Amino acid sequence: MESIGIPFLIVSLFWFIIGGILPFFAKGPNRELIRVMLILTSVSCYMFWLCTILHQYHPLIGPQLNNETAKALQLLWGNF
Repeated sequence: MESIGIPFLIVSLFWFIIGGILPFFAKGPNRELIRVMLILTSVSCYMFWLCTILHQYHPLIGPQLNNETAKALQLLWGNF
């Protein structure tokens, strides 16, 4: 499993518990409102986290370096 696999499973499980299981335990006169709030919050937060982690894991655009900057970095850091 890659390095993103375990955090992905942990966060997915956390938000599934918040949005999939906790709404069944909501009680009181505003039970339906609490359920909707839990589900919408979990879906929104999970989608935000998923977009953020996937963008960091596989960015669409890499760093744009001109020739002078690339040569200076190669000179300072050495050849890798």
